[in-house]
Amino acid sequence: MLPPDEGRVILIDKPLNWTSFDVVNKLRYACKFKKIGHAGTLDPLATGLLILCTGRKTKQIDSYQAQEKEYTGTLVLGKTTPSVDLETGFDAEYDVSGITPEAVESAARRLTGTIDQIPPIYSAVRVNGQRLYEKARKGKTADDIEGGIKSRTVTISVFEVETARFPEIDFRIVCSKGTYVRSLVRDLGALLQNGAYLKVLRRTRIGAFRIEEADSLEEFIRNNRPAEQSPT
Repeated sequence: MLPPDEGRVILIDKPLNWTSFDVVNKLRYACKFKKIGHAGTLDPLATGLLILCTGRKTKQIDSYQAQEKEYTGTLVLGKTTPSVDLETGFDAEYDVSGITPEAVESAARRLTGTIDQIPPIYSAVRVNGQRLYEKARKGKTADDIEGGIKSRTVTISVFEVETARFPEIDFRIVCSKGTYVRSLVRDLGALLQNGAYLKVLRRTRIGAFRIEEADSLEEFIRNNRPAEQSPT
C-alpha cells in the first residue's frame, strides 16, 4: 500500500491574466499532484501571492483563507468600468480637477476599520445559485439582481494612499478575509463624488506568508517536475 500523501504548502507568484484555477490545473498536470487546491482566489488581472495545498495539506485551506491579507496597487480616479477594473471598458468619465490629496486621504480613512461592503457584480459570490459574474456577463446590473447583492462585514486595518501621481493613486491595503479591493476602489470614488477603477493589484502577504517567499510558476515547475519513468 502506498504511504499517505502528507502534502505540501506551495507559494506561487500568480502571473497576470491567469485565473487561480489555471494555476491549480497547470501544477496538477505538470507536477502530477493527485490532490491540489488554492487558498484564496486572485482575479485574473491581479498578480501576487497564491497559496496552494496538496495531499493532506488541503485540509488546511480554510485556515489559510481566513488569514489577514495585504495588497498593493494603483487605482485611477475620473473613470469607471462595470467590473471596476480593466476587464471591461469604460462606461463613465468624471472631472477630477476639484479633488485634493486631503480629500483622497479622508475618504480612505472613512473606509478603514470594520465596514459593511457590497461585493462587485463581477465577482464569484453566489446569488440564487448563480455566480454574480455570470449574471454580469449577460448584461445584468446590480439593480437587476433579485433581492439585491447582500453586504458583508469586513475589516480594513490599513488603507494607505499616495497621491503624487494623481489621478493615479498608489495604495497599500491590509484587510480581513472576504474583502473585495475593487469594492474599496468603487466606494472611494463614490465618497469623492467621482468615479474610480482598479488599474493594478498585487497580493503581497497572506498571514505570515510573503510574496518574497513565492516561486514563479515556471521556476516551481522546473524544480518539481517528476522525472519521466523509464519504460519497462
